[in-house]
Amino acid sequence: MQGNQSPVPSGDNKDREQRFVDVVIDRCQSDKGMAARLRRADNPATEYQSWELLGWFGIDLEKDYERLPFVTVSAAIAKSKVVRNGTLTLGKAIAACYDDGRDSSQAKARLRRLLACNDLSEACRILRPLLTLIDSKVGGQSLDYVRLLRQLRFFSWESGQRTKIQWAQEFYGQPAQANRGEGAV
Repeated sequence: MQGNQSPVPSGDNKDREQRFVDVVIDRCQSDKGMAARLRRADNPATEYQSWELLGWFGIDLEKDYERLPFVTVSAAIAKSKVVRNGTLTLGKAIAACYDDGRDSSQAKARLRRLLACNDLSEACRILRPLLTLIDSKVGGQSLDYVRLLRQLRFFSWESGQRTKIQWAQEFYGQPAQANRGEGAV
């Protein structure tokens, strides 16, 4: 990051997740070196390559529950080379990876594995290859990274139950609370 740039422009009423996704997309487009470092941060052994951006944005690097969601999403954005945040939810994206959609046994197995995660660290570890699969299989649509970041940030609460329910609803096509405006993550 350059100089004393503030990650939060004055007068900006966007929430933290929206600002972060916008900053990552912008930085990946304008700074190929940063994009490469964020792509490499997809591996826990080289995650530190994203810490410059996360630290600049005010993420507490010592707290896994705060750092891991931002690392996971920033790496996914950098790998996907998106130019704007999408609208595709994670559950729908998993189904879209297979010809049979939500009837695919492979799609259901991937969803079940994600829903079986007991903590945020495990969920992020399972998500990394899943996000790569989604990027390679689902053309023409990009993920709603803001929604995914919100879901991951709140995963630590109630063992991720609320987030898991949203992912299942997205996959099976039931209307999620966020679609009805009832305070979902």
